[in-house]
Amino acid sequence: MSRIEVDRERCVGSGACEALAPDVFEVDDEGLLVVHRPEPDTDELGNVQDAVQACPTGALSLAE
Repeated sequence: MSRIEVDRERCVGSGACEALAPDVFEVDDEGLLVVHRPEPDTDELGNVQDAVQACPTGALSLAE
């Protein structure tokens, strides 16, 4: 099972992840990233992988 990891020091709250996987990621009103499901369902994994790749600062990663 894959687990989402966030480097909070690198995250700038751009919202690219939320745009690609809105059921998993949310940027709150203060610009902080909320990960609703740190271990995404299999059917969400493709969108999460796209979100990891699209992160402009490389703050997201997937760990096994």
